[in-house]
Amino acid sequence: MEKEYDLIVIGSGTGGSVAASKCNQAGWKVAMIDELPFGGTCALRGCDPKKVLVGVSEYLDGAQRLNGHGINGEVTINWSDLMQFKKTFTASVPEMKEKGLNDQGIDTYHGRAKFIDEDKLQLNDTTLKGNYILIATGASPAKLPIDGSEHLTYSDDFLELEQLPNHIVFVGGGYISFEFAHIATRAGAKVQLLHRGDQPLKAFDSDLVNKLVDYSEELGIDIQLKTEVKEIRKTNNGYLVVAKQGNKTLEFETDMVVHGAGRTPNIDSLNLDKAGITASNKGIEVNEFLQSTSNPKIYAAGDVAATNGKALTPVAGTESHTVSSNLRKGNHRSIEEQVMPTNVFTLPKLASVGLTEEEASTKVSNYTVNAIDTTNWFTYKRTNQPVTFAKVIIDQENDKVIGAHFLSNEADELINHFATAIQFNLATKDLKKMLFAYPTVASDIAHLI
Repeated sequence: MEKEYDLIVIGSGTGGSVAASKCNQAGWKVAMIDELPFGGTCALRGCDPKKVLVGVSEYLDGAQRLNGHGINGEVTINWSDLMQFKKTFTASVPEMKEKGLNDQGIDTYHGRAKFIDEDKLQLNDTTLKGNYILIATGASPAKLPIDGSEHLTYSDDFLELEQLPNHIVFVGGGYISFEFAHIATRAGAKVQLLHRGDQPLKAFDSDLVNKLVDYSEELGIDIQLKTEVKEIRKTNNGYLVVAKQGNKTLEFETDMVVHGAGRTPNIDSLNLDKAGITASNKGIEVNEFLQSTSNPKIYAAGDVAATNGKALTPVAGTESHTVSSNLRKGNHRSIEEQVMPTNVFTLPKLASVGLTEEEASTKVSNYTVNAIDTTNWFTYKRTNQPVTFAKVIIDQENDKVIGAHFLSNEADELINHFATAIQFNLATKDLKKMLFAYPTVASDIAHLI
């Protein structure tokens, strides 16, 4: 059986949803396919459920920091209760998402779609033909050259754990490892993090990363750098992780091994070659309109597209808007390079926007760096935060902020003010004139620039 559509969207997350709805509203016949429950990574297996876990950790951390400063008594995380609370945010999403699509008139399909021609997909016993096809399948954990990699647990599974293991080893030093390591440690697990490079979280300011690493170790997380995992063995009691650290062979006994070593575009199962779609390890090759460079019927948005945008939900949404406009009106809207702040939701949180100090040194001739230990500032001292730091990079010639980096429990909100300043080219002299509510984290901005 063959069905025809004006637009077929593969993936039900942010990268596909905007375009599907906009084209449907324009009178197009639209279908959406997902091999996983409808809703996408962010809502079901990523940002949202993770932030629920982080939120509970924040309150535990706050109570512990202020113990003896007005709060008394022991506070602990009940993992089972936390998982049940998390499910109140995720359990209803797939049904609500699919019903919302169907109510709009969008047909939904479950299963793994594979290309069989430049404009055709095979899905179970059904062939779907699209005038256009938008690939928005996101990213999946990178394949690791480790013997016994089948024993790895992935972030999706971690977020569904009914019971927290006593001991966890995280492989890799990216967002996922650090965020989950902080959550698990505060929930009572013994945690080790193995990273093959000399610095984790490479996209962030190295000085602040080092401070986060030091504090993570004080918290009880064992971080082993320059340590490459070679093998994972199943044992009677759990797993044995074998790693190389220089000339040394290290072994770690654990109850669970979690993959936190990065993600890659989710394209392996699509049979792209059958549709003549060019792709690389960065994803589907697209032009400035997010159209495939080798098959004009194909567009791509989000983590699966080989663009310069960060692999973050707001970027996927923006790209989906771009695709929608180009589909409906013809290619006219290019990818806009927008300022995009990013956060690591550890405690303290690590936030970044714009250029790092290292990048500024190669791109800007006259700049200054305001590097400030803010631990004793009222904003942070009032909640007894043990380590906070700010680094703001200013282009002196133009009097503009070109980079900002923060480490604190409020970093995730503070960074947005600096993203706004960079996006709209605000002069620091004008930023200093702004009157913010006091005392708030934003009221410190004038003292940071």
